[in-house]
Amino acid sequence: MATAAAVKSPPEEEKVMTKKKIIIDTDPGIGLVLLLPSLPPPSFFPFLVFFVTDDAPRACIADDAMAIFVALRSPELEVIGLTTIFGNVYTTLATRNALHLLETVGRTDIPVAEGSPVTIKKATKLRIASFVHGSDGLGNQNFPPPNGKAIDQSAAAFLVEQANLYPGQVTVVALGPLTNLALAIELDHSFPKKIGQIVILGGAYSVNGNVNPAAEANIFGDPDAADIVFTSGADILAVGINITHQVVFSDTDRKKLEQSDSKYARYLCKILGLYYDYHMDAYSTKGVYLHDPTTVLAAVDPSLMTYTEGVVRVQTVGITKGLTIFDNTKKRYGEITEWTGKPTVKVAVTVDAPAVVELIMKRLTTDD
Repeated sequence: MATAAAVKSPPEEEKVMTKKKIIIDTDPGIGLVLLLPSLPPPSFFPFLVFFVTDDAPRACIADDAMAIFVALRSPELEVIGLTTIFGNVYTTLATRNALHLLETVGRTDIPVAEGSPVTIKKATKLRIASFVHGSDGLGNQNFPPPNGKAIDQSAAAFLVEQANLYPGQVTVVALGPLTNLALAIELDHSFPKKIGQIVILGGAYSVNGNVNPAAEANIFGDPDAADIVFTSGADILAVGINITHQVVFSDTDRKKLEQSDSKYARYLCKILGLYYDYHMDAYSTKGVYLHDPTTVLAAVDPSLMTYTEGVVRVQTVGITKGLTIFDNTKKRYGEITEWTGKPTVKVAVTVDAPAVVELIMKRLTTDD
């Protein structure tokens, strides 16, 4: 009897990795920002690093930059675009900063689409850290203006276009308020089914928020948009601060980063020292929480976390505005609720924090 010939596996070098296409929806604030003397103390601003100069208190934001660099250095990912949104800064400045970051590391091939300057309900007041950005919009860091410009499409239109070009293949990593995604859903009601996955940095699940006891900053930034996205039926993986507060970049990690000649590490080392000082002041911790990079790695390797599944609704009014309320759908309530019949999402509940930090270090300490 003839037998089928064994099929030899191709040599390792011939194996082609299928990269996951991602779009990062981001609110990058870079470098220093000048603070008004009358503003609240440092602990009021969860994402800023504070220090004092001869002129006035200043601050520094590092989280989004690190996340973007980790994504660019991840061979599993193909970054096909950045979309910008308000949050750490106003949207126009977020666009400028995104362009600057890409130029810094030689990735001007990646398009940047500017997002909404206002919340989904335009009357809602923006939550922007109330500071003046210096004469150059980057706290007088003297970064040259970016040579590139954002594409003509809005962020929402770009998201819809990419979902249609690559149905089921695009992952959006959302690192700021969810306005652009909600607008994409309004623009194309089939968007939630065409997009591959949405990985959200947002929410505080079974823990206090970081804006107030109820709300996490990104969800608080546009709670109406967040509720639209969470109930849209898209494949959603949410990473809340209950997870990211477990992932700490230690002083030892920083010293290892400083020893690297990687252009990514060199750039980040300019600002990370100040980020450490802030966390010691605000949280009494000898390290920094890696909110945004951890969320990017959830897209790279979901097995770094474990998840539970259920319905998430967002409180849009009152003193608990921005609160994420999770229903595991296991209980039968006696009446129909605002959660009844809504699509479920996955929410991260545990994380392998050492593995996350190790992978971040690996990605940032090597060059292209």
